[in-house]
Amino acid sequence: MAKIKAFFFDQDGVIIDTEKDGHRVAFNETFKEFGLNAEWSVEEYHGLLQVGGGKERMRHYHHTKGFGIEINPEEEDEFIRKLHKYKTDTFIKLLESNKLPPRPGIRRIMREINKMGLVMAVTTTSNQRAAQAVATKILPEINFDFILAGDAVKVKKPNPEIYLTALEKTGLQPEECLVIEDSKNGVAAAHAAGIRIVATTNFYTEREDLSLADIIVTCLGDPDGEKGKLKSGGEGLKYDGVLTARQLVDYFSS
Repeated sequence: MAKIKAFFFDQDGVIIDTEKDGHRVAFNETFKEFGLNAEWSVEEYHGLLQVGGGKERMRHYHHTKGFGIEINPEEEDEFIRKLHKYKTDTFIKLLESNKLPPRPGIRRIMREINKMGLVMAVTTTSNQRAAQAVATKILPEINFDFILAGDAVKVKKPNPEIYLTALEKTGLQPEECLVIEDSKNGVAAAHAAGIRIVATTNFYTEREDLSLADIIVTCLGDPDGEKGKLKSGGEGLKYDGVLTARQLVDYFSS
């Protein structure tokens, strides 16, 4: 089996737990600012997360439930664009407030990957500005080889395009890479690209079917902080609540 040479990290729910207290809050502030009749609850937003991409999520909501106003079909794209731009600005302000810290184990394992000299990238359906804000504001000391965000691909997860694009950029084979994901759509996208997967669950995705992942844990874990729990996979892995980059490279390379 080929040796793991690259790690691809999803962003929302993997690097930072943004969905419930980040993106959802920013969407609701946007709706209020534009005078729309919409406020996404925690439970409703879980269903909307099955639609990949923020613009696509709002478009889906517009076509299924509506925002309480008439929108000319010819003006729909521009309307969604304006909403999404305001929402992104609001979300980035939340990120820059440092109220959304990295999930347990993220900073640790990324430092390990950097020290090992492996390729590391962010592969997210989130907006490019938001992805850059996470990399530069939340994790300024981490070296990412590249960041692929939602605008870089035509089709969002569960379509594998973003991971196929990542493979093309690295010139690596699927078996030489490892994806860290958290959602059913993300896991399906990585699986379709033929890449091995570690899934870390969160408030929303702990209820999703992540069975296509090779290993499922509650978080990556920190030695002196929150430890993870192994939920599935990882047969033969010596697991103590902390997954290290070396462990994962050895496990998937053997």
